[in-house]
Amino acid sequence: MHMSAKGFTVAVVGASGYAGAEVVRLLAQHPELTMGDLAAHRQAGLPVGQAMPHLAGVAGERTLSEIDVNRLASHDAVVLALPHGASGRIASELSEVNPDVVIVDAGADFRLSSSSDWQRWYGGDHAGTWTYGLPELPLAAGGSQRSNLVRARRIAGPGCNASAVALGLAPLVDLVDTSQTAVTLVVGTSGAGKSSRPDLTFSRMSGGAHPYSVGNAHRHIPEIMQSLRTSGATDPHLSVSAVLVPMTRGILAVCTAPSQASTATLGGRLREVYHDEPLIHVTNAHPDTHDVAGSAMAHINAVGDLDNGLATVVVALDNLVKGTAGAVVQSLNLAMGLPETAGLPMVGLNP
Repeated sequence: MHMSAKGFTVAVVGASGYAGAEVVRLLAQHPELTMGDLAAHRQAGLPVGQAMPHLAGVAGERTLSEIDVNRLASHDAVVLALPHGASGRIASELSEVNPDVVIVDAGADFRLSSSSDWQRWYGGDHAGTWTYGLPELPLAAGGSQRSNLVRARRIAGPGCNASAVALGLAPLVDLVDTSQTAVTLVVGTSGAGKSSRPDLTFSRMSGGAHPYSVGNAHRHIPEIMQSLRTSGATDPHLSVSAVLVPMTRGILAVCTAPSQASTATLGGRLREVYHDEPLIHVTNAHPDTHDVAGSAMAHINAVGDLDNGLATVVVALDNLVKGTAGAVVQSLNLAMGLPETAGLPMVGLNP
């Protein structure tokens, strides 16, 4: 890898979407990673400051470029922030031109190890399986997924909802019955992407709560179950219901499963597993999305309901930072041998 004046160069494909623009925002403040090519599809040719005015101060004079594989492959790393199903072709072309380039896919294309799961939940051909980019995920054999990300060359960024649920439940797989888990996801509108849709207009979103994926329909279900199996769950089953609410950023995951563990036991386990994790805070109060907005932190708390034999785990994170772009940068840091939290905002925007 060649070093630029400020470390390694990173190109972003799909830079004008919410996830891509958030990666650009983090790269702009990163001490070791230099923003390289910012490529877009429909908005190629537009000045960055026009397409994304919030980036005018750091990249306003740049122009969004066409997707040129040869130029992209000349960087140390490429982040793909594309619609599901679009990363496989570009990734294989990049690998042909430069096998050594680090590629992180922010989409779903390489997250699942099972091609039948991919076909069922996403449709089309499965592009393959890359190293999963959730460093804090506990492994059944001990340690965490971090060890697999150090010096990795092909990384699948995690799904934002999948991260919230997995981070909450994975440390507790032997204390709760993951075969009967119910999750309610309270999700901000940026999770639905940048495209305009009638159900995302202000008139529809303002002042209401909108269920959009109830029971067994959410695409992150196989990814969550894969993570729970990685952490030692033998036969996880999951019902997920998602509710879109009028906030821009944030996920509040409320996870309930049968358990005989007390609040103290559950909290003790979470603290034991995450005590060294810089981006996970096991809270004493119930997590609140306000406290993590704009940050790369995940807040987690668990309550044991002994009367009813249930455990409830609540996780709050910013879907665009810890949920998506922050996880991409965190994984890039590990792949490049940099401090893991470099360039990641540790403080939330509150209020």
